[in-house]
Amino acid sequence: MFIQTQATPNAHAVMFMPGREVMPGGRGTADYPSVRAAAPSPLARKLFSIDGVRSVFFGADFVTVTKDDPVDWTVLRPEIFEVIMEFFTADAESVILQDGEAPVHPDTLITEDDDEVVAMIKELLETRVKPAVAEDGGSILYRGFDTETGVVNLELQGACSTCSSSSITLKSGVENMLRHYIPEVKGVAEVLPEHADDIKRASEKAFTQVEKKLTDAGILRP
Repeated sequence: MFIQTQATPNAHAVMFMPGREVMPGGRGTADYPSVRAAAPSPLARKLFSIDGVRSVFFGADFVTVTKDDPVDWTVLRPEIFEVIMEFFTADAESVILQDGEAPVHPDTLITEDDDEVVAMIKELLETRVKPAVAEDGGSILYRGFDTETGVVNLELQGACSTCSSSSITLKSGVENMLRHYIPEVKGVAEVLPEHADDIKRASEKAFTQVEKKLTDAGILRP
């Protein structure tokens, strides 16, 4: 089994491509921004057991791992390789999620309750935006449209959620495209993920660990 890697615009995130479907049926995405969120996924749990893994994201045929800042990829990458390889070679029929259910986000599914503007927004996100974002190791979810302000609410996942250039992606890329095709759209806004508190706690924990190491080394004073 040969696992390829691909850098992302986020220096702390790398895509790992095992050369086969990651999500069951090659559909949907799964975002695990914390250990607690990873409970339904045996592979995500294994990846989180590696010291330095901050979040895990599954695309149709790739795994994006985001690391804590102090950890070097030269140390982390071989461990991630080993976990992914063991998981997929142990049982070819293994699925990423327990019960074999993929969390296919219906965020861009056009329903009979959607008006013309919302339907156009969803279609553009599904056909134009998501494929492009997936190439960078992440995804983007539709979280609503405010008809009064003309603002589309979007949530970034995977490598995109912690990328310093995410605001540029939303404003210069997604917003400009939506405004070009849909006059009713006046702007876009980023919505924090459901597990934002978990992400914040993980960041604070990582910072505390670094601070302790610097203090123990005499670089920082207590």
